[in-house]
Amino acid sequence: MEKEQHDLLYMNTTALAFLGDAVYETFIRDKLVVEGQVHGDLLHRAAVRYVCAESQAAAVKSLLEDLTEEELALVKRARNKKITSKPKHADPVTYKWATAFEALLGYLHLAGRQERLKEIMEHSYEKNGRGAK
Repeated sequence: MEKEQHDLLYMNTTALAFLGDAVYETFIRDKLVVEGQVHGDLLHRAAVRYVCAESQAAAVKSLLEDLTEEELALVKRARNKKITSKPKHADPVTYKWATAFEALLGYLHLAGRQERLKEIMEHSYEKNGRGAK
């Protein structure tokens, strides 16, 4: 593993999650618009289904067996980090899993691993898509 990617694995997971949240939100918005949704309120409601803590937690849990050692270590570190604020729309355990998902996406984005990032986001999109309500 390159030194830069190694350093990114140990970056503050809150910062990685902050970035990962934006990356995933943009991905979801792109998908919804490309699929032809144009009404603002419907777009928002559709996006929430994907970006809510419950969906993100389910996505990362379903990926655990397919993560590399490095990705899994990052997910566990992010999940185990003490939370300093009370989650508004999720229980603390679900919130921690969702944060771990976002941290993984943030890491992959900064590491320039676009193919892997897209693979994970597509998996989450399909997992939480049309059949999940």
